Amino acid sequence: MADQIIAGQNSPTFHDATWGPDASDILENKLTQLQSLLHCCYGDEQELFEAIGARHRGNLMWIGADLAEDIARLTQQLLKRLRVLDQQKA
Repeated sequence: MADQIIAGQNSPTFHDATWGPDASDILENKLTQLQSLLHCCYGDEQELFEAIGARHRGNLMWIGADLAEDIARLTQQLLKRLRVLDQQKA
């Protein structure tokens, strides 16, 4: 059993994160996860990625696609909030 959990908190299952982790915190976690995943797929780690087999490579790319989709959704959510704040200031 691992002594330390590497990943941050998961994103909420609802679209309006009015309580719990803030969307910007979740976005930062998702970006960190995606960066770590992609780091395993190129450069010095590329041999490991190629050695794990097509099924696992496909699963890793699926994880990456899910993370990218989450990142896009969270980015849009944060941009909406920023637009609302800008309109309130004006």
